[in-house]
Amino acid sequence: MPIRPYRPDDFAALFAANEASVPGVGAETEDSLAKWISLSTCLVATDDDDQALGFITVMELGQPAYDSPNMRWFETYAEETRKSVVYVDRIALSPAARGQRLGEALYQAAFDHFKSRDEIGCEVNTLPPNPGSHRFHNRLGFQSVGESTYRKGEKAVMFYARPLG
Repeated sequence: MPIRPYRPDDFAALFAANEASVPGVGAETEDSLAKWISLSTCLVATDDDDQALGFITVMELGQPAYDSPNMRWFETYAEETRKSVVYVDRIALSPAARGQRLGEALYQAAFDHFKSRDEIGCEVNTLPPNPGSHRFHNRLGFQSVGESTYRKGEKAVMFYARPLG
């Protein structure tokens, strides 16, 4: 399946894919998802007719307009490790596109796009649990680099990083 940069006519399909992927990704309004896409490098997986099936958004660190505690964590991590890091905000696929290795293809496109960086980072929920995503990221070469609890008993994440270049 082809991977290409985001185009505005992809938005409805990407919003639907995001909604279908909650709680593995954060629920968003149309306005908030449009804002995150505008702040990111957004790569889109398409079918043979160029219809969007899913996407990955990768953020440059240091964007105050992106008010994510996970990004703030990676900013501290990058400063402490003196590494050049980009942050995966989200990856989401339409339900019909799952099980076709599109997530892996989207990540590979991001790895290639940011190959001049030291690492790519992401977080995966540990609460609510998301064991499939942990296995997926481990299979792609991500290693755990930290964790955080945001709401005790409700929301916790594991931070992962993968070398690039």
